[in-house]
Amino acid sequence: MYRLVFAGSDGKLYDHHSLGATGRTGDRFVELTGDDLEKLPAGASLALVPGGRPVGITSSGRFTLLKRNPWQEGPVWAVGALLPQGFTRVFLPAYSRDKDDRPLPLFGYTAVACRDGELYAAVRPTDNPRRWDPAFYDTEELPALVKEKLARYPANRILRQLAHCSLKYHCYTAQNIFYGRWEGGIPVSPSCNSACLGCISLQSAECCPSPQTRINFAPTPEEVAEAAIPHLRSDNGSIISFGQGCEGEPSLAARTLVQSIKKIREATSLGTINMNSNAGQKDAVAAICRAGLDAIRVSMISAREDTYNAYHRPSGFGLPDVRQSIKYAVARGVYTSLNLLVFPGLTDRAEEVAAILNLVRDTGINQIQLRNLNIDPDLLMDHLPAGGGKIIGIPGMIDSLRSEPGLTVGNFSRPVR
Repeated sequence: MYRLVFAGSDGKLYDHHSLGATGRTGDRFVELTGDDLEKLPAGASLALVPGGRPVGITSSGRFTLLKRNPWQEGPVWAVGALLPQGFTRVFLPAYSRDKDDRPLPLFGYTAVACRDGELYAAVRPTDNPRRWDPAFYDTEELPALVKEKLARYPANRILRQLAHCSLKYHCYTAQNIFYGRWEGGIPVSPSCNSACLGCISLQSAECCPSPQTRINFAPTPEEVAEAAIPHLRSDNGSIISFGQGCEGEPSLAARTLVQSIKKIREATSLGTINMNSNAGQKDAVAAICRAGLDAIRVSMISAREDTYNAYHRPSGFGLPDVRQSIKYAVARGVYTSLNLLVFPGLTDRAEEVAAILNLVRDTGINQIQLRNLNIDPDLLMDHLPAGGGKIIGIPGMIDSLRSEPGLTVGNFSRPVR
C-alpha cells in the first residue's frame, strides 16, 4: 500500500500507519496506486494545503477524513508537491476544507504518497527539464550579473522590472536575460483583455492573491530592442518571449511589438522571437506575425466554448477569433504551440480531448505544451459548466495527443531559428 502523507502541527511530515494514499480528479477522490505514481522528482518541494484536512482510504476501500495525528497532539494538514518543470500532474491532493476558507494560493498542488520510506508524486515526466533545472538558477553570481546589466542600461525600465522578477520572484525566464542564455522573458503590456480565474499577475481583491505584480508602464520599442538584441546575439538556443507572468496580453501592445521586431531584426537575424498570447486580437496577432514573429504560444484551458469562456472570461473576443489567429500564424509559417492548461478531471475528459484534437487538425498547430494549472480546485469547479463526460485520465490524454501525426507534445518552448 502507498500510505497517506500528512503534516503535523510540529511542521513535520508523517505517513499514516494504516490509511492509504488518495488523490483527487475533478470533484472525485481516488485511491493512488503504483500506476499513478513516480518517485518524487528532484527539485520538487512539499507544501501544506492551507486549511486542508487530509483524506485517506482504509484497507476496505472507505475514504476517511484524518482528524488527529496518531503520534502527537494537535491538528493535521494535507500536503501537496509543487513540481519542477518537465512533469505533468496526474492527480490533485485529496483533502477537505471549510467552505468559508479563502481560496488557496495559486500553486499547482500535486498528490503525494509514501512507500518504504520513499516519497512519490502523482506525475508523468513529459519533457526533458535540463535547461529548467533549479541548479542553473538563483546562483551566487546572479546579483552581480543583474547589477552589471542595469549599470550598462540604467534607463531601461524593462530590465529594472526583470531584475525585480529575478531577485524577488525567482522567475527563470527573467533570470535568463541576465545569464544571457536560453528563453528570456520581456514584458511589454500592462493591460489585458481577459480576466482568467488563475491569472498570476492580477486578481480581484476577494480572490486568491497573485504571486507577483503586473508591470505598470508601457515600454518603448527602443527599450524592447535594447533588452532583446544582446540576448538573441548570444546564439545559444536563445529565445525572447513576450507575454510573461508579470504582464497582461502582449498583442494589445501590437504597435510597439511591430516596431520592436523590426528594430531587432535590423540588428540581428539570430535567435527566436516568441509571443505568449491569448490570440484573441486577431488583427493585432496578424500584424505581429507579418512583422517577423518566429513562434507563438496560445494559452487555452479548453477548445470548448463554454469551458473556455468560464475560465478565461474574455473581453471583446471569443474562441472563434482565437482559432482564426492560430490559422493565420500557421499559414504565415510561424511555429505555433498551444499552451494547454491541464487540470485533472477536466482536461482529461473525452470530449475535451476530442475538442483539442479537432483544433489541432483544423489549424495545423505544431506543438502542445502541457502546463499544470495553478488554481484552487474548488474555485475552478464552482465556475465551470457542469460536465459529466468520461474521464480517460491524464496519462490517457497524453497518449491520445502524442498519437496525433506531426504533433509534438511536451512542456517547453524550443528555438525554431
